Amino acid sequence: MKILRWLDTVLYKLEAGILAFSLGVMVLLAFLQVVLRNLFGTGFIWGDTLVRHLVLWVGFFGAALAVKEERHISIDALTKFLSPRTKRIAWVLTSAFAMVVCLYLSEAAWVYLKEEHAAGSQLVLSIPSWVGLMIIPIGYLLLAAHFCVRVVEHGAKAFGKTAETR
Repeated sequence: MKILRWLDTVLYKLEAGILAFSLGVMVLLAFLQVVLRNLFGTGFIWGDTLVRHLVLWVGFFGAALAVKEERHISIDALTKFLSPRTKRIAWVLTSAFAMVVCLYLSEAAWVYLKEEHAAGSQLVLSIPSWVGLMIIPIGYLLLAAHFCVRVVEHGAKAFGKTAETR
């Protein structure tokens, strides 16, 4: 269990770093585009496309961090009436379901990515479009990994074993 928590923490720090970098580049590039267009009537031809792809990256890394911190969107109208143990069991079941869905979505995104690779289209500056889109299958795998860790942690608590005894 300690190794799983350590890996989860390392992944979290890596994701947070990539998220911060991507968000910074995205904001800077969007700002530069506005300034260049308004002051000089020009801009980077590839700027808007890159910003759109960075939104994907920021979205997936933000979603992964939200799952890690258990701050993702959830509907808890019914869980307010459940006992703490039953709440944990419900949380384990819904997280396991979300993990499976993310794995299926990752598989579908992988098929899409292979088709993009075969098409040979370019994103910007001679970068293949599949490079910008690889965040989709990777992002779903990150979400699935974080849901898996939550399932193990909450499952241990829900079924009577503390995380330290495993």
